[in-house]
Amino acid sequence: MGDGRTEQGARSSPAVAASSQAEEIEVLESVDVLPMALEDHWKVLFDQFDPENTGYISTENFWKLLRSHGTELDPHKLEVLFALADSNSDGKVCYQDFVNLMSNKRSNSFRRAILQGNRRLSTKALLQETGLSLSQRLIRHIAYETLPRETDRKWYYDSYTGCPPPWFMIAVTVLEVAFFVYYGLVLDRFVLQVTHPLYLKNPLIYHPQLRAQAWRYLSYIFMHAGIEHLGLNVALQLLVGVPLEMVHGTLRIGFIYIAGVLAGSLAVSVADMPAPVVGSSGGVYAIISAHLANIVMNWSGMKCQFKLVRVAVALVCMSVEFGRAVWLRFHPSTYFPCPHPSFVAHLGGVLVGITLGVVILRNYEQRLQDQSLWWIFLSIYILFLTFAVFWNIFAYSLLDLKLPPLP
Repeated sequence: MGDGRTEQGARSSPAVAASSQAEEIEVLESVDVLPMALEDHWKVLFDQFDPENTGYISTENFWKLLRSHGTELDPHKLEVLFALADSNSDGKVCYQDFVNLMSNKRSNSFRRAILQGNRRLSTKALLQETGLSLSQRLIRHIAYETLPRETDRKWYYDSYTGCPPPWFMIAVTVLEVAFFVYYGLVLDRFVLQVTHPLYLKNPLIYHPQLRAQAWRYLSYIFMHAGIEHLGLNVALQLLVGVPLEMVHGTLRIGFIYIAGVLAGSLAVSVADMPAPVVGSSGGVYAIISAHLANIVMNWSGMKCQFKLVRVAVALVCMSVEFGRAVWLRFHPSTYFPCPHPSFVAHLGGVLVGITLGVVILRNYEQRLQDQSLWWIFLSIYILFLTFAVFWNIFAYSLLDLKLPPLP
């Protein structure tokens, strides 16, 4: 049996690499998805050794299936299946793990099985690959910019197809620029646009007097205080948000961004009740904070160049932008008694980033429902949303707060 496995491993492309120091097993996955007919075929094969339909078969029977039917599978994935069979100390292989692998989905138990496996097939690091096209070098660069584990970097490099593209961050950025240019022309002001007396007269900005118009808790991101405000947010969205969306997908990065935006406006409605809110800083700070926290927490694993300098520059830029927002908030208002827009949305975004955002970025291609921290932070976030909704309904009247007049 061992000779057969060695021969099969030599014939196929290496898919599991071990670092000489850490002796970690690296997984390389191809982009093919298991067709439904083939999945049904393998279910029938599994059922031959699983008459009670438990979903598990012995590793011995799994080896029999691989030897007799493994030629039907992609050789990269077959190598990983060999490692999976070798690594199961309980003597059983789960059919769902097999399906997850073939459809590019990895559970925590599957990753642990691979990392703890005894089979080690060495291959050169992704950075040592030569003869790559420009697009391949870009994908490799993004993998090293965003992912701390070589396993995940190879998995991403091997499986990324560019479809769907990172449309969310690009679409949001285009809309933000379009609205800014439109209102800049209408108000005839682009620098410190927020100081124009008619700035608040639009249907997008969150205003405490108009908090019943629920869309304003999200739509405020399309209005910015000025070109200096818009410029930094757009730069961060494109330089950090787009690569993260390419790696983690639109659903996850879009969730972090929108959760930060919503947390930002609701945080203002609770902590800075008289103030309006503008700008996409809540969403931007959620993404950037999650990314920076992920880098710091995985410092030794992150292989991006000049990471210390880049983290420092990012923190300086965020601090300068936050300082500008604080200064503007307490600067004498152009439309007294309504103050200038609040800075609290930035803090709401940061809190989302270092909680929900970090959990998402640390679990590339893993099922979030398997993560206890995910459920803890998600529950806290939902509790905050619920509290903020009731606060907006009842607190303003109970506190008898005098709000600024309608714009």
